Amino acid sequence: MGRKYESIEELRRKKKLLKSEIDDLENLLTFKNTKESLSAFTNGLTDQYLQEKVDEDGDEKVVLRKDVIARQLTSEVKDLLISKNTAVGIASSAFNGNIADGLIKLGITAIVGNYAKKNMKSTNWKNKLVGVALIYLAPIALKFVRKKLEVYQKNKSVSSLEQLI
Repeated sequence: MGRKYESIEELRRKKKLLKSEIDDLENLLTFKNTKESLSAFTNGLTDQYLQEKVDEDGDEKVVLRKDVIARQLTSEVKDLLISKNTAVGIASSAFNGNIADGLIKLGITAIVGNYAKKNMKSTNWKNKLVGVALIYLAPIALKFVRKKLEVYQKNKSVSSLEQLI
């Protein structure tokens, strides 16, 4: 049933090794080192976003690296704006006469993106909250408004068609 050991010393070494492994796992599970624990749970995904800092009392704490998050977010937005599909969309809308509409959308997106980035870098928590709201809530609000406008325009065109008939 069990493995046969040659000597009691071999058994003690194995026991000591198992105890040290259990202690390491307990340290991970009890979050004594938060960054290492999160790294183990997420397979290293959170490593780039977390940083260990020592505060005034000499205690170590883990903080978010906002600069990395903001840089990654702005690069994603920039990639979306400068992607091949956007260039093709602008070119095709130029033939349709909607070039101004596309350029206005791109300009507004760039302005809002830069304003959100500036607010995220601010030291004031209210400005950071505004930046987060612009990043997460503004697209949802704009999508909602666009849907409502489309429904309104559709109803308006149906009612004018009914009046014509």
